Amino acid sequence: MRPTTGEHSPDDRRTDYSAAVFPATFDPVTRGHVAIAERAARVFPRLVLGVYAHPDGSAKSPLFTTAERVALVREAVVHIPGAEVTSFAGLSIEFARGQGAGVIVRGLRVADDFEFERKMAMMNRHLAPSIETMLLISDPDHAYVSASIVREVARMGGDVSSLVPPGVQAALMAKRNAGLLAVEAGDGYAAR
Repeated sequence: MRPTTGEHSPDDRRTDYSAAVFPATFDPVTRGHVAIAERAARVFPRLVLGVYAHPDGSAKSPLFTTAERVALVREAVVHIPGAEVTSFAGLSIEFARGQGAGVIVRGLRVADDFEFERKMAMMNRHLAPSIETMLLISDPDHAYVSASIVREVARMGGDVSSLVPPGVQAALMAKRNAGLLAVEAGDGYAAR
């Protein structure tokens, strides 16, 4: 049964509201992700960036392996005090519980993101009432940047240096040079 106002769930005693998780696919990590992590780290002394490890057979097939994404995120946030990076599988609330964190941080770029994140926050609240969700509005400079757009621009040979950290740009170019970012017929911006 869900606690009502004034009641506490059993996991409240183990929940640390000074620690937060920032779960995402990070395929690849963008400057927008880094900006959200920097802002969240000003609020939370401990911030764990969780790189979602897509299971085999998942509808989403990341460009970078889980190990590559973890390494790229670590490199991108090494300057942020209290930031840690690890991979996880399963529900974000279970990841937060496993990290002893009381807050899930998410970034909002555009209005469409809000509706999706609102539904997720409501489901997370239903499943884990002691875990809060904090939504941070992206800086206007990053509002149009998404990992999928970055991948498409890189596929087309466009300059992504202002959109991603330097290590990610190099990794994207290595994938492109290896033929792993080939443009497919009808793919994204190539068809527009």
